[in-house]
Amino acid sequence: MPTQFHPVTYTQSEPRAARDRWDRLDALRGLAMVWMTAFHFCFDLSYLQLWRQDFYHNPVWTWQRTAIVSMFLLCAGLAQAAAHSKQTSAARFCRRWLQVAGCALLVSAGSYLVFPNSYIYFGVLHGMAVMLLLLRLMQGWNNRLLFSITVLCLIAPGVYQYVASGLPASLVELLNAKAFSPLGLVTRKPATEDFVPLLPWLGIMLLGFQIGRHQIAKSGAWLPGYLARPAQNALCRSLAWLGRHSLSYYMLHQLVLMGGLMLLVLLLPTALD
Repeated sequence: MPTQFHPVTYTQSEPRAARDRWDRLDALRGLAMVWMTAFHFCFDLSYLQLWRQDFYHNPVWTWQRTAIVSMFLLCAGLAQAAAHSKQTSAARFCRRWLQVAGCALLVSAGSYLVFPNSYIYFGVLHGMAVMLLLLRLMQGWNNRLLFSITVLCLIAPGVYQYVASGLPASLVELLNAKAFSPLGLVTRKPATEDFVPLLPWLGIMLLGFQIGRHQIAKSGAWLPGYLARPAQNALCRSLAWLGRHSLSYYMLHQLVLMGGLMLLVLLLPTALD
């Protein structure tokens, strides 16, 4: 059995509200939201044929997507480390998990209406919902074991790509099927607008959890600290506010972006007449 990790709680001199949070973590998540919004705005322009771009093959866009998803999952792992240090109850975890899982189902339903042939069946929220459950089971494991699992998660897809040609074709096709593709051992990307399988992405969330656990155990660590009060930190505080409402923002931002652009497309010819 793995050695249990005993969480180290942190204290600060400045009094906080009952729902204590890491302001700097919220700001980092808020920064990811801003980047995601800019990315999706460009995608919507391309989708509406207002600015032609290849979001599926051009490294300018594919690498940005990888970086944005990595930031989200890293923040999720950091947040779980914070929750574990404060011994967050199972009931509170379940409430938050149900919100994430429910929003994932809404994303699937909404994307099916827009992209019936490539709807999102295992995107970032679907992956996050499963990963949160797995991380909840592993959060008491020791650092060495968690690090080993993290490395395995990160390298597994690449190793599989290397050995897949020597495996039975029936097994390869089975793992490529929609039912098993969320595992991440695929030789081709499924026809879907967003795909965040367990491998290698669970490794990113585990990495965030371990970084967060290290920060908690370290005296005077940067991440658990609070944002300063002066007005020059208004930008950071705005990002932190956005990070605290990330799920609601995520669910609404494309409706606003796409809806606004579609309205603009409808009105623009009239305005030019």
